[in-house]
Amino acid sequence: MKKKQWNERRAFRFKRFARKAYSAFNSMHKVVNIGVVASCMLTFAPIAQTSAQRVATEQQLEQLLEEDLEEVTVTASRVETPIGRTAKLVTVITKAQIEQAPVQSIEELLHYVANIDVIQRGGHGVQADISIRGGSADQTAILLNGINLTNPHTGHFNFDLPVNLSDIERIEVIHGPAALVYGSGAFSGGINIITKKEIDSRLYADAKAGMHALHEAEVRAAAGLGQTKNSLSVGYQASDGYIEHSDYNLLDLLWQTRVDLREKSCVDLQLGYNRKRYGANTFYSALYPDQYERTSAYVGSVKGTFGSVLKFIPILYWNRHYDRFDLIKDTETGRNYHRGDTYGTNLIFQYTSRLGVTNLGGEWRREAIVSSKLGHPMATAQGHYTCYDERTNTGVTLEHTADWEHFVASAGVLMDHTTLLSGVRFYPSVSAAYRPHPAVRIFTTWSRSTRMPTFTDLYYTTETHTANEQLKPESSESVDVGVKYNHPFVSAYLTGYRMWGRDIIDWVRESGDDKWASWNLTEVDKVGVEAGLTFRPGNRWPALGERSVVSFQYARMNQTCDTRGLESRYSLNYLRDKLTAHCLHLIYKGLSAGWYFRFQKRMGVFRQYEHGVDAGLQPYPAFSTLDLKLNYEWKRWNLYVNLNNLYDTYYYDIGNVPQAGFWLMAGVSYRLARR
Repeated sequence: MKKKQWNERRAFRFKRFARKAYSAFNSMHKVVNIGVVASCMLTFAPIAQTSAQRVATEQQLEQLLEEDLEEVTVTASRVETPIGRTAKLVTVITKAQIEQAPVQSIEELLHYVANIDVIQRGGHGVQADISIRGGSADQTAILLNGINLTNPHTGHFNFDLPVNLSDIERIEVIHGPAALVYGSGAFSGGINIITKKEIDSRLYADAKAGMHALHEAEVRAAAGLGQTKNSLSVGYQASDGYIEHSDYNLLDLLWQTRVDLREKSCVDLQLGYNRKRYGANTFYSALYPDQYERTSAYVGSVKGTFGSVLKFIPILYWNRHYDRFDLIKDTETGRNYHRGDTYGTNLIFQYTSRLGVTNLGGEWRREAIVSSKLGHPMATAQGHYTCYDERTNTGVTLEHTADWEHFVASAGVLMDHTTLLSGVRFYPSVSAAYRPHPAVRIFTTWSRSTRMPTFTDLYYTTETHTANEQLKPESSESVDVGVKYNHPFVSAYLTGYRMWGRDIIDWVRESGDDKWASWNLTEVDKVGVEAGLTFRPGNRWPALGERSVVSFQYARMNQTCDTRGLESRYSLNYLRDKLTAHCLHLIYKGLSAGWYFRFQKRMGVFRQYEHGVDAGLQPYPAFSTLDLKLNYEWKRWNLYVNLNNLYDTYYYDIGNVPQAGFWLMAGVSYRLARR
């Protein structure tokens, strides 16, 4: 299908949610769901022009419902659930939003979401820690098509995923503890990347080049064969880097097959490979600027979906991750070798009745690592690997959601057992949403969650770190309350939350001469507020383009913890303020512009080194950046220019790792539509 042009006019008819003011936005996959319906700064919904009038009424909208579209679903439960039946807090980023953003990676895309903290250690998200609401990267569960691929080695590698941007249908983010939905690793939230299953185009090709010897290429082909839909994507990125030892070379391959069966049943298969080679300038220690990392990851899974009223979903998955880290590039000094294997199975049942939707799920998950540093000594070494450890996690979830005319309520519990601990632990969750008016949602959520220490937390003892094998699991409790207003021309939301954390894992030290040590903090408490406002002026001023949008999002959080006077690596270095703004508008015919502004202030301090000399602790300065994407659409071609960090801000995301200044790149893409 060809891309929509800016001056294209279309009308829509929806199969469900008739006579609801928000129906158009749900069905077009252009909203963000908080409670039942929520908002995200990146929401820019293309609204069909209804008439020459400045304001469209609900009656006029209904008269233009001419095209059937399916009801949007999100995985805010163990299975995909219609937006109208979930009371969870979910942010959705659509494929259209991804195409319109000046980004080269998922990590960069998440920069524009105010309640997500992205700590980059290299250009274009080559390695980045992604956290939600002040948590660490280890506290955020990462899923690919509902399969938990969170890395038990360390959260630094959570986004070593074989996914190209052209593969993505949408990205879903659950805010706050989500053990009931994503398992025990979703301590502060979870991110689920959903890839395309339908064939929207037979061929997509993209190539770009830019400053710092940047060159990228991406090709995706899709075809139907009998009862199957198949796709293969290949992506390659490379750059000499914006500072010394920040070069990178990345490769992604993803193969997917969907086998369609009777009565909407199907089987999904996916195989992927991700390879990264990158300079890690001061990534883990400011004393060693010539660090270097080599990683590779293999992903495989089979997922079935059978039935309708009684739905049955079995899943098998496996993920292997290799890592070789050089403290000094191409030397044996501080060199580490690691190989992690994560594999498991899920079995999910969903039953729909007059009383609502009931989900019953079970998961068995095995996490193992062989390493030169992490784990217990092996009786017999296997090449570079001299240490080994493994653990098994078993969980059962039960959840029921009831949906009345104006009210949605959901309650459930995760029953979890891990071989690291004795006994079974319970993590309940309750959420509800009330709709006093078709455009208004009021919602609340209460939940508990936990997280096991990573293998790095337990065993990483080196020249710069000392681990603690006696670490306890983390635990948390969270409450959210919010309201959302959604209208074709303006939408807004306001959310407040409170979170209580116990035995939070952090790396601390007394001074710059000491090693970092892993440690359980007794208490870490958070209170925060999130707000957003989005305007869609295209209906009132057609000259701006039907897809024009002006959007603002702000998040503020205060975090308290007792570090006993120690320097904290993560818990005190949280993002207190983040403001994002976005403007998308038409310039002339097929030429459009997208502006992306970001301001943020991080709390805490970092130890600054000047020419290898400790210059003492320094507070993180506030900073802002502005990105621009100029985009021209012509038939099947798309030409674009990305201008990142337009006013060349010099800043740190964390520690002593300077981020890229102004970076210019240009590219062209071609899409061969489905017949």
